Amino acid sequence: MPTAPEPRHRGVATGPPSAASPESTDRLSRSGILSAVAAYVLWGILPLYFLLLAPTGSFELVAARVIFSLVFCALLLTLTRAWRPFAALLVTPRISLTMALAGALIFVNWETYVFGVFSGQVVETALGYFINPIVTVFLGVFFLHERLRVIQWISVGISILAVLVLAVGGSGVPWIALTLAFSFGFYGYIKKRVGPRVDAVAGLTLETTWLLPVAVVQLLIVGATTGLTIGTVSPLHTILLAGTGVITAVPLLFFAAASRRLPLVWMGFIQFLAPVIQFLVGVLVLHEEMPVERWVGFSLVWLALVILTADTAAAARRTAVQRNKNVKMSR
Repeated sequence: MPTAPEPRHRGVATGPPSAASPESTDRLSRSGILSAVAAYVLWGILPLYFLLLAPTGSFELVAARVIFSLVFCALLLTLTRAWRPFAALLVTPRISLTMALAGALIFVNWETYVFGVFSGQVVETALGYFINPIVTVFLGVFFLHERLRVIQWISVGISILAVLVLAVGGSGVPWIALTLAFSFGFYGYIKKRVGPRVDAVAGLTLETTWLLPVAVVQLLIVGATTGLTIGTVSPLHTILLAGTGVITAVPLLFFAAASRRLPLVWMGFIQFLAPVIQFLVGVLVLHEEMPVERWVGFSLVWLALVILTADTAAAARRTAVQRNKNVKMSR
């Protein structure tokens, strides 16, 4: 799933109107939209890709994802001659240790996500990423001391009610969804602390560098117990397992490109493509059960998201109007 969103102050305008012609701005917007759609579609079909890797277990898959992501990122750093700025980040304690914490959070996220896919709970993983924007708002109150508007509190309240409905009416607390939402929410908060100083490739390289020892230990444990599958199933299986590095890094690059070209509100709308696709994969392709209480819970989450997204769009529009007024007055 997506990396952390860009800081909010970057979301409304990218420069004065005179900075580019309407034609070039429109071209950049189309490019940004295509990049965003590509990123979220790739994240949405991840369950199908992972299911192709059977009989590989979740522990081996996540470890392989860490290692091959690091290899792919190293290749990108070499091709773009970006090793020197990366080394500068690596030896900066504050950034390096912050990215280590981000790596730990994304590791929990990956382990939970792959477990959910392999245990036939793709719909619940989709729920986690539907809840994630609301969790991010909720974390902003506690850690960034942000003040929510009344409509935002209503959205948070409806999402809490949705979780209660799913817990009481279903088979228990949707811990996979909550773990995904909160691990990625905290991941986003940690990533905001480093801001634009760490790009997508450098960030993933730092995170997977810190996770490399964990991945190696995990592979050793799998090898000593159930046995490793890499190189033992088929050449295609080995290629697909190595491809987890590409399928992890490429959407991040698309996301980074889209973030530079699109307002945050646009990114907010498009981000729901991934859980929508995951939900459809779970229901239509994998035929997971959707009892009445689950439909009610999901409907409440979708209602909360509609309210939150509409309020965010309205707030962004008001900010843009006020900014234009300020520019006219300054003239």
